[in-house]
Amino acid sequence: MSELPVTGLETALARLVRPGMRVALADGCGTPELLHGPLSRVAAGRAVRLVLGWMPAAAPDLDASAFADVRVLMGGPGTRAMVETGLAHVVPCRLSAVPALLGGPLRPDLLLATVVRGRDGFRFGAEVGYLRGLVAAGVPVAAVVATGAPCADAGPPLPSDQVTVLAETDRGPAELGTPPPTAADEEIARRVARLVPAGARVQVGPGRLAQAIVSNLDVPVRIDSGLLPDPVVDLDRRGLLVGDPVATYLSGTRRLYDWADGRRILRPIETTHDIGRLSDPGLPPLIALNAALEIDWDGQVNVEGVHRSAAGMIGGHPDYAAAGARGHGLSVIAVATAHRGRPTLVRRLSRPVTTGSHDVDIVVTDRGVADLRGLNRAERRRALRAAWGDELAGGEDGGQDDA
Repeated sequence: MSELPVTGLETALARLVRPGMRVALADGCGTPELLHGPLSRVAAGRAVRLVLGWMPAAAPDLDASAFADVRVLMGGPGTRAMVETGLAHVVPCRLSAVPALLGGPLRPDLLLATVVRGRDGFRFGAEVGYLRGLVAAGVPVAAVVATGAPCADAGPPLPSDQVTVLAETDRGPAELGTPPPTAADEEIARRVARLVPAGARVQVGPGRLAQAIVSNLDVPVRIDSGLLPDPVVDLDRRGLLVGDPVATYLSGTRRLYDWADGRRILRPIETTHDIGRLSDPGLPPLIALNAALEIDWDGQVNVEGVHRSAAGMIGGHPDYAAAGARGHGLSVIAVATAHRGRPTLVRRLSRPVTTGSHDVDIVVTDRGVADLRGLNRAERRRALRAAWGDELAGGEDGGQDDA
């Protein structure tokens, strides 16, 4: 393991980033922002290819035009502009499939990541995601040591001969503030909370509605989720968190990061998104709580975006929905009946299907609950329309022709 000074990052990266190679950038709130600009400048003119995952914060120093090819496996605010302008290309895949892609057709030659220094070596900090799989496959790591980051990685120390330290920073992970919940969010959250039995495992996503749902839980639960948001701290303080959570990303503010520091929480995607583990009948039931951008009359879900907007992403949505529907738990979709005046129930989705209707058990809106279990197609349509109300029951067409 070699250590290099904070200055001269471009020179250091130029020694590692060879022309034509593929580079993977660690994602999540702890992506190594310090390397975004230097990597972009080094990559220019070298036909370097880039792989990105979940980028929940803006990444102004990451210049997509400097790379020969940019592939996005999840999305987020950090990739939205580059996707919408055509500088990056979204690979449609569920999160559980990402390790297979990175081990095969998109295998990187180098991983850029943030690490934290412990007594026994380096570990990842606020995210594990696909990083452990790449390390296990022998991909070398160019790292920034973050003294301000938590260590919530449940794995062993990283192999010291695989890590080249480029710099040290006192920056912590990006902090994701969440606006206060709307009245519709609170109504949905109250309805969802009534579906969660004591002792269940609960999966939640990012965003205002998801945080309102966690805040409204009033029975002891376990958290088994891709993302771990701020309200889990309050859940613990209220005595309603059973054991340590299982997750692969921390997604919140300094309050969450301080709480998570030193806890063995974060595990790789291969564990967190394993549908067999999630639906294991020997474990407490999984209540998968997911949001949606659009739902069609048959109960098919779109979370990738609306029309040309790349606001969403597939992520773990289909993984957890399938596990909830397949096991002895529930697959719940929570969504407001309208967004910016536009109904969210449509005759045809404006984007491809993210999660099939067969993996949706219950849909909860601010106007009602549609329990779709055991219903045929016609009955499902009536139940969904009732949960929206006549004036918002999907008169719009998301963009595809009627069959």
